[in-house]
Amino acid sequence: MTIKGRMVRGRRPAVNFPYKWSRQCIAAVAPAPTLCVKVAIPAIRPAAMPPRLLFTIVFIEGYCSLGAEIIALRRLIPHVGSSIVVTAPTIGLFLLALALGYYSGSRVAEDYRAVVARNFLISAALMGAGLSGSSVNFIFAGAQAGLAYLIFIGAILCPLAWLLGQTVPILTNLMRAQRSGEAAGRALYWSTLGSFLGSVTLSLIVMQLFGVWAAVLLGALMLVAGAALVQRPRPLAAALLAAVSALSVAANLGDRQRADTAYADYAVEPVVREGMLSPRAFLVNNQSASVIDNSEPPQYARYVQHLRRILLDDLRFSERDILVLGAGGFTLSQREPLNRYTYVDIDPAIRAIAERDFLREAARGEFVATDARRFVIETARRFDAIVVDVYSARTSIPGHLVTREFWRDTRRALKPGGVMLANLILDGQLASPYARNLLATIESVYGRCAVEVLAKSAPVSNVIVSCFASASDEAIQVYVDERNLADIDSARSP
Repeated sequence: MTIKGRMVRGRRPAVNFPYKWSRQCIAAVAPAPTLCVKVAIPAIRPAAMPPRLLFTIVFIEGYCSLGAEIIALRRLIPHVGSSIVVTAPTIGLFLLALALGYYSGSRVAEDYRAVVARNFLISAALMGAGLSGSSVNFIFAGAQAGLAYLIFIGAILCPLAWLLGQTVPILTNLMRAQRSGEAAGRALYWSTLGSFLGSVTLSLIVMQLFGVWAAVLLGALMLVAGAALVQRPRPLAAALLAAVSALSVAANLGDRQRADTAYADYAVEPVVREGMLSPRAFLVNNQSASVIDNSEPPQYARYVQHLRRILLDDLRFSERDILVLGAGGFTLSQREPLNRYTYVDIDPAIRAIAERDFLREAARGEFVATDARRFVIETARRFDAIVVDVYSARTSIPGHLVTREFWRDTRRALKPGGVMLANLILDGQLASPYARNLLATIESVYGRCAVEVLAKSAPVSNVIVSCFASASDEAIQVYVDERNLADIDSARSP
């Protein structure tokens, strides 16, 4: 057989068909040496996969790989929050695993369909069981948060990305195309299209309408279907596919009882509070957002009762407009008919969940489902008081809601002389860098504020910050022995 190409010194000849190299030697009569050469032997080219089937498989890979990343970021919120120091490493490690998967896939030289089918099957098990709410909670309950994060990323998310990343390089070997660039480009088109639709539909439709569990289950079942499409399963493979499907269903259908949305996990649990009658806590992302009991009238969490006392007793508010950023359990306005309340929370489902499971009656006040910062920027309304109570995890305020620009926006939404009340969770001595810098940021906008630590001996405590939108912009002066204006300032102060 003639080999198309040319011989280059020190190199193998270029050939236009799949080949493998064979060493062939010709015995010679002594003293002549034996002559050995490497010959390109045509390899059996694998049967091409029908284009529609191949692109369907690649689409499923893209849909489920990015869908797994979106679900993983959502699962991490209740445990480590959603700050940039969490999301950036997660995305980076996911992309690194994908890159390693691309490289590994390029080295696969045979059994293309079998390798992809195996990868899809393992990925389905990792997604269906590993990304379920109960599995993630188990990981974080059994280890310190940083270690649990590494276990979750290293044992579930990255292996899944590595396995699915092999799909496109492997399946391009089964495409009929004039150029390798054409094969790769078409495969990447369908994979990226799947990634786009996976991120959009799972986050904006499936999670919103059904919950995170439905997104996990959908992705796992799509991978099982993809494994069956790549290669017709034999009896053992069919049994494994059925087992993975059953495992995914069992791991996620139990999460239907959990009130988890695209934004947060919710639960209502009984708690013990001294002086309260059968209290129950409203948990948002595993943190107690509010507490209510069965007394008449009801008693609430200590910080909520403190805020109510400031508004109703200290400031004697009546017929006032109060904006609450972060709905919590809607207890600030509960059984409080004197003022008008507007709640803002990013999750449109939180009010219905709080009314059904926590308050067990209708919440008082208007509810707006949007981002807190967007609301204070865009609203034309002005309020007598703004209560800031926004958390994405136990002690984590979303990063865009702690900056000087955000506090300026809250001040702009206040009426002249209005009050801003912020519920913060800080160390009891206010000695940590986060506590000192956050309080300094607030006071750079409002000036001096009242700071009340509700549990001074506790490692972390609710801290209530009260600031007024006063009209005075007079520069602050420090009293020193050489120029002490204390008496003058005291005389001209009310």
